[in-house]
Amino acid sequence: MLKPNYALAEKVKFTDPDIFAEYISYPSVNGHGQVRGYLVKPTKITGKVPAVVVIHENRGLNPYIEDVARRVAKAGYIALAPDGLSSVGGYPGNDDEGRVLQQTVDPQKLMNDFFAAIEFMQKSDETNGKVGITGFCYGGGVSNAAAIAYPELACAVPFYGRHPPAIDVPKINAPLLIHLAEYDQSINEGWPVYEAALKSNNKVFEAYIYPGVNHGFHNDSTPRYDERSADLAWQRTLSWFEKYLS
Repeated sequence: MLKPNYALAEKVKFTDPDIFAEYISYPSVNGHGQVRGYLVKPTKITGKVPAVVVIHENRGLNPYIEDVARRVAKAGYIALAPDGLSSVGGYPGNDDEGRVLQQTVDPQKLMNDFFAAIEFMQKSDETNGKVGITGFCYGGGVSNAAAIAYPELACAVPFYGRHPPAIDVPKINAPLLIHLAEYDQSINEGWPVYEAALKSNNKVFEAYIYPGVNHGFHNDSTPRYDERSADLAWQRTLSWFEKYLS
């Protein structure tokens, strides 16, 4: 497996004058107590603004996800990217170790740590209460789960994430923008059932299957990155945020 090159993933530098980035800690009562997160704010804002929670893949808060959070803030939203490995020392500095570590974390507490980020942003004095979520790989599954757990969620944008049980779809109120990859057989196997449930329950959603690409196509630090599909998916994501968070 080729190693990720995180220099390629820095589309928005942490020194960009349009954003301010810092690490914070927020409470997670039903998770691990406290969670470290990467909070990024737009600097050229007046008043309260919407927020977006950015959920990482199955390897912790790596530089790629931090850059995604900066991209979100650059677009005018407050972004919070939690580190799901906070309870085991945090992202270890490389993805291989991160994958191993994430497998050791209690899955329900891990999910609750991410859910706590939504609640933290909803209650923040700096936001207007509108919170959306996006996530990648494992984080895409969290985004789907969050749409079920939080009917008040403003929107959700899962990238190639695990689909929830069809029986839970009636609980969804958030408009969903779903990004899938043509060659992602494992995730796509569950899509027809999820799609049918969304349609039969009259949910607001759009779904795109990007041709010729695999799971992880948005991650510009890895060989699976596809620039054309990633750029198109991100343009659609920002348009979704503008429509449902503004």
